[in-house]
Amino acid sequence: MAQTPYSLLDRIGHANKTADWDRLVALYSPLLRTWLRKQVPQEADIDDIVQDVLAVVVAKLPEFRHNGSDGAFRSWLRAILAFRLKSFWRQRQRLPVAGGDDRCEQFLRALEEPDGDLARRWDEEHDRFIAARLLEQIRSEFTPATWNAFHCYVIDGRSPADVAMELGVSTNVVFIARSRVLRRLREEARGLIDPGDTLPPSTQGP
Repeated sequence: MAQTPYSLLDRIGHANKTADWDRLVALYSPLLRTWLRKQVPQEADIDDIVQDVLAVVVAKLPEFRHNGSDGAFRSWLRAILAFRLKSFWRQRQRLPVAGGDDRCEQFLRALEEPDGDLARRWDEEHDRFIAARLLEQIRSEFTPATWNAFHCYVIDGRSPADVAMELGVSTNVVFIARSRVLRRLREEARGLIDPGDTLPPSTQGP
């Protein structure tokens, strides 16, 4: 029986190689920066917070256990982001001690609320962004022909028949390209994005 290929999280947990840590950092730094720019005006401060968040992830990830629930890792990361952002604001005496309608405090409360609108937006943006970044990272594993067929069908949302005609292949070749790339995406994303969340709408098909 073939062994299930290791995901990025699996490789970090088992081998703990620098290259895999670097890949995780490259994967998540842009997402964290995007969220922090909504609340922190200075790029230098954003750099510091991103480093703080990722330092916690690096230190605590070996202890992290995916409990099987949907979005366990992204929820854990959101909690780390909220905690480090709270620490940043407190250090600068921007967060009130208690009460009030301060914008910073309201944002933190919304981010920490697991069933709130802001947390749901984090989940949606996390899954969409990480899936896209992972696709960029695994692109070199496929031939240009396979990638072009996948991209035209899945990312561009074109019909298999149109893609096949343009590329001079059969529709079955297009379906196989889709299957190969998405299978690899699911492997790499396991634990980061739940299986049903790795597929953009245009991938629902034969």
